[in-house]
Amino acid sequence: MKLKTILLAALAATALSSTSYAQERKTVAYIAPSLDISYWQWVGYGVKKKAEELGMDYVEYTSDNSPAKQMDNARTAITRGVDAIVIGPVSSTSTPPLLNFLEQEKIPIAFAGIGPQPGLTNYTSSVTANNYETGKAQGKFTCELAKERGGSKVGMLSLPQDRENAQKYLTGAKEAFEAEGCELVQMLETRGLTINEAVTQANDLLTANPDITAIYGMYDEAGTGAAKVVETRGLQGKVGITVADGSPTTIDLLKKGAIQGIFFQEAVGQGIDGTQQVYNALTGAPVTQDLALVMPLVTADKIDSPEAQKVIERVFPASN
Repeated sequence: MKLKTILLAALAATALSSTSYAQERKTVAYIAPSLDISYWQWVGYGVKKKAEELGMDYVEYTSDNSPAKQMDNARTAITRGVDAIVIGPVSSTSTPPLLNFLEQEKIPIAFAGIGPQPGLTNYTSSVTANNYETGKAQGKFTCELAKERGGSKVGMLSLPQDRENAQKYLTGAKEAFEAEGCELVQMLETRGLTINEAVTQANDLLTANPDITAIYGMYDEAGTGAAKVVETRGLQGKVGITVADGSPTTIDLLKKGAIQGIFFQEAVGQGIDGTQQVYNALTGAPVTQDLALVMPLVTADKIDSPEAQKVIERVFPASN
């Protein structure tokens, strides 16, 4: 009888321990603006990887570039009992109602890649690149390329300017162009972030402005599209190209000399760091509200260095 009592007590303790564990295990939701874009897949990879390390469950939603669906995704995630959210928003301007809702629900949220609308403070963390400083550095490097090729006029393939990161890139780039003596003659904004669109826009840039000697690509597909156009037009060596983000494709183009510089953005790293920040908020650990990651310039002669490879590990998964 005594042995039976001990066994029952042990079973009860085990059940209680299992229940406690189930209650303690947290879930993080990743809401992407679109999963058609590799960049947002890589952010999600970082979120999932860090969630596994922290003992969190992971769920994923895509907003299909729709603010309405983004809001629906947040509501669905909360209904399903998620404890925290990491999000790449559709746009910065779409974030106020989302933040108001999550604040009411007491759900920590970290932004990745694209921050909230400027002036807002009711969010846990925003993990982005140091866009303004990168804009300046990329603008300076682009201007140098233009001058090396005998001109001072540059074109830009831009992210949508309703995103705070794109606005910061542009501000920094314009300051650098003015300081270095270059002229931004035309800027075209993407809507789909596709290579085909970038090809069309790069063609438009060079048709309207045949004296452009460098192109500033604000996102990875812009660099790929511009490189295709420069090659098709036989302008290698006459038009320089810089790009932000980085991918296996643009790294290959860099090695071939079709692109002259990549400012690497840590997509995987943003997912990792954003997840850590919301986990900290859930567990009472310190949180950094605005975390700007450095985007180092890598040129062809440095791409195989240990320093560059360490950065690339946080840009995209090793399998890509």
